[in-house]
Amino acid sequence: MLTKKKTKMSYTRMLALGFALIILIGALLLSLPFATKSRECMPFLDALFTATSATCVTGLVVADTYQNWSLFGQLVILTLIQIGGLGFITIGSYIAVVMKKKIGLKERTAIHESVSTMELAGVVRLVRKIVMGTFTFELAGALLLSLRFVPQYGLLRGCYMGLFHAVSAFCNAGFDLMGINEAYSSLVSYEGDILVNFTVMALIIIGGTGFLVWDDIQRNGLRFKKYLLHTKIVLITTAVLIFGGALLFYLLEKDNVFAGMSGKEQLLGALFSAVTPRTAGFNSVDTAAMKESSKFLTMVLMFIGGSSGSTAGGVKVTTAVVMLLSTIAMIRGTHGVNILNRRLEEDTVKKASAIVTIDLSLAVAAALIIMAVQPLKLTDTLFEVFSAIGTVGMTTGVTRELVPVSRIVIILLMYCGRLGSLTFTLVFARSKPEPPVKQPVEKIVVG
Repeated sequence: MLTKKKTKMSYTRMLALGFALIILIGALLLSLPFATKSRECMPFLDALFTATSATCVTGLVVADTYQNWSLFGQLVILTLIQIGGLGFITIGSYIAVVMKKKIGLKERTAIHESVSTMELAGVVRLVRKIVMGTFTFELAGALLLSLRFVPQYGLLRGCYMGLFHAVSAFCNAGFDLMGINEAYSSLVSYEGDILVNFTVMALIIIGGTGFLVWDDIQRNGLRFKKYLLHTKIVLITTAVLIFGGALLFYLLEKDNVFAGMSGKEQLLGALFSAVTPRTAGFNSVDTAAMKESSKFLTMVLMFIGGSSGSTAGGVKVTTAVVMLLSTIAMIRGTHGVNILNRRLEEDTVKKASAIVTIDLSLAVAAALIIMAVQPLKLTDTLFEVFSAIGTVGMTTGVTRELVPVSRIVIILLMYCGRLGSLTFTLVFARSKPEPPVKQPVEKIVVG
């Protein structure tokens, strides 16, 4: 048991150090003078912030991606997004498979940890599916978006815009090149465009559903009863969050940001507002102009995020469901946590509780530090903090106003969010054997 824990810790540290190294390389490349359109070196902290945001597929930016970065800089960002979305272990393993290198037990275990599979068997086959599936969806999305962008921006630039936004959407990154029209405008100019909205939403949902779910659906087709419990929970919860969230956004904003829009635009706006907080970071309406209630709803969705083993961040939908079911079980006094005629392991409930507690603790601590060093509104600060730790990328516009200390805090949150707060914590924890003698039990009062 001790050996297993030590091995797991080594993979955890490898994952953490690997992402840190990729971020550092990206920051150095973005610091080069030809990475910016002005041909001036970007301050290293700003380059580090951008590289972290891209690698951690977040989307928070201190400078407009199109107006600030040259083609080289944009391609560096796009590469970091792809690596961050798929995971460097997945990409490295796929290259090894293509080159017909032997994938040993150590490498298979690393893949297993990286993509959050339930068992070690079949991980190499899953890697092939992940990479090929990713490129297939991104290419399909790029072609669909190019149908809109090519007539507007020309053949080469239109195809490039289509590819960039398809990769960014599928990897739930939220980076955009719409600074070609207006800086920091995201997809606001396409608020009523069915093709752009549905293509981007579809890519976000597919990317955020998770590789394990893809594999399950591919093997079992539409036979819902044969799906893994994980897949069933993800699909049901995702549908509830999207359509329930869209209804709430419509009711909250119909007389505010949706006022003056046609029925079609309001529907698209409500759906997009429900989909994008699940760690994508795009926006088709002005986020800063939303009501406080809508901002709070967005924060809740950002905190929940997407599915485990996907390109999305957040505490994950399964974690949120487990916490809800655990609370219900406690209230009802039932034995164990049950769902869909299955009982969940106690370790799963403990892990979910730890993830939520750590994420909330980090968010509260970060918000306190940021508000202590600069005078920002509570709502805007919390929005920025939850966006960072959930690797979402949505903002009310305060990212560019952050002082160096605040930017460092947001960088750390994005890094923690991509690794997973529990994984980040385990990097610094020491594995201890189970003591031969346990401490005596004594009751305390809680609640």
